[in-house]
Amino acid sequence: MANIHSQKKRILRTERERLENRRYTSTIKTYFRRLETAVGAGDDAAADAEHKVLVKTIDKAVKVGALHRNNGARKKSRAARLRKSASA
Repeated sequence: MANIHSQKKRILRTERERLENRRYTSTIKTYFRRLETAVGAGDDAAADAEHKVLVKTIDKAVKVGALHRNNGARKKSRAARLRKSASA
């Protein structure tokens, strides 16, 4: 454990930020699973809704720095391909 006061504060802050990033990545994975389920079931309305929320969450995660922008773009592309396969 750190002895210097600012180091202790930094450790606490880092942990808080790590948990926030985990929250974003976990939420994105959850929406991906929901989108896959909706596409598999053939439910276009649910798939559209899940896709919209997923893209919004990815954009927000990139904005706050939880995801790298290229990683976010790759996930959005993957979601769009998945969504398109449902309507085709």
